[in-house]
Amino acid sequence: MKIKHPYKFSNGYDKTVAYFSMEFAIDQPLKIYSGGLGFLAGSHMRSAYDLKQNMVGIGMLWKYGYYDQVRKANNELGVLNQERYYHFLEDTGIEVDVMVHGHNVKVKAFYLAPEVFGTVPMFLLSTDHPANDHLAQTTTHKLYDNNLATRIAQYIVLGIGGVKVLEALGHKTEIYHLNEAHALPAAFYLLEKYKTLDRLKEKLVFTTHTPVKAGNEVNDPNFLNEMSFFHHLDVEQVEKLIGFENGWFNHTLAALRMSKKANAVSKKHQQVATEMWGGFGEICRIEAVTNAQNKRYWADADLEKARLKADIRAFQTRKKEMKKVLFEEVADQTGKLLDPDHLTIVWARRFAGYKRADLITRDMERFETLMQNAKYPVQIIWAGKPYPLDVNAISTFNHLIHMTRNYPGAAVLTGYELRLSALLKKGSDVWLNNPRIPLEASGTSGMTAAMNGSVNLSTNDGWILEFAEHGKNSFVIPEADLSWTEEEQDQHDFDHMLRILEDEVLPMYYEHPEKWVELAWQATEDVDKQFVASRMADDYYKKLYHADS
Repeated sequence: MKIKHPYKFSNGYDKTVAYFSMEFAIDQPLKIYSGGLGFLAGSHMRSAYDLKQNMVGIGMLWKYGYYDQVRKANNELGVLNQERYYHFLEDTGIEVDVMVHGHNVKVKAFYLAPEVFGTVPMFLLSTDHPANDHLAQTTTHKLYDNNLATRIAQYIVLGIGGVKVLEALGHKTEIYHLNEAHALPAAFYLLEKYKTLDRLKEKLVFTTHTPVKAGNEVNDPNFLNEMSFFHHLDVEQVEKLIGFENGWFNHTLAALRMSKKANAVSKKHQQVATEMWGGFGEICRIEAVTNAQNKRYWADADLEKARLKADIRAFQTRKKEMKKVLFEEVADQTGKLLDPDHLTIVWARRFAGYKRADLITRDMERFETLMQNAKYPVQIIWAGKPYPLDVNAISTFNHLIHMTRNYPGAAVLTGYELRLSALLKKGSDVWLNNPRIPLEASGTSGMTAAMNGSVNLSTNDGWILEFAEHGKNSFVIPEADLSWTEEEQDQHDFDHMLRILEDEVLPMYYEHPEKWVELAWQATEDVDKQFVASRMADDYYKKLYHADS
């Protein structure tokens, strides 16, 4: 087969780009994603289609996906790994050979056609092939497998397997875009083709998402060499080519040294990343391309019509309808009947320590006062997936499950995927986001919440720094002194969160509903200006793909 886009490429978008990502959140039925990285990649593929760009997506066909979030008998977090079948994917018949740990592995390519979900053409790779032994077949079983050797094998399949599939298709790729460093083995494979690092750099660009140096993966180069990570290079050649960090292979640093250009995912993250890596020699320039989301997929059409007509009553009516739909899900999962007339706060994203899911419950006496406010009733919903081996995140999730039993207006939902994410954004009044500064590289959930009339209440981190005007389009928790202990920062953020809720958010929502709607409209308008994925997809062509190194 040959890659066929269902459109003529728009002016400025004809350069051939292949976008590599470990996960893509394309649509609810295709469960090959875990969280924000996938949501971002999925919106990019949709917006590249909308803009008629010459791009293809390269990903993995995870046989068991990430995991299904279910409940144990006592309602605590349960993990289900369920085999998936996708009748809307086409077996291309393409099979390529990839060397993993000195053994030949067969990699099959499946095709997601543009007309299925409105994306650019996409190819998903699988090692579930009868010619492979059981170990090789399991390589594409689970996204972010907890076994290191399996994850390194996944990187090799995505990177080298992805390039080989493009070659088998006869697709002349001009730019290889690595969304995070997972597909980095592609660079070592391509180096054999382009001979020199300088020529390779002309073809490679890289997006980094992690603002904490400790969160960027490092491994023993000898182990990686045993796994065939470096293709035909040995450890000494790799060290001479790009260098190691204290004897360790740093995946992000290597990507920065092998690419012509890289980008961080917000302006703040660009500053953090430049400071983080600026002391290392031979790295490429790090641009800022702030994350964004695809409005065609996320925004409610009827709510948007009411906003564009400046029809406050129609807007309020539609918002209440969407709250009722969300509350049906809450009732089904928890047996709680929430009230669409009550202000509803949602905290929903990946459960990770720095995101502080339980911050609003830090002082239970004050939380109780908030939840029992008869004058200004408050409801709150949590949702999100902890990493299955993150004991602390799971403990927080389970604690919230048990704590909310005491409150008829508080609930914790399971199954935080695209469908539930959309329900929560459309059915919430306040989108609560309280990561510990400066650990959120960008964040995007608040963008899609704002597209649906939900007002952000957030710490001043990531994309919020480029968007928020307190009291005009959102509410912003003042920044804590980063020299304080984490306990002191948490107390500061909690105190100001409760003050803003009690003194500003609740009085405006209940006593000045028209002003509340106008604030929500301003948020939508401001998101439209800067944070829709068409802007982001355009930025990538202008700042990375067409730019000189």
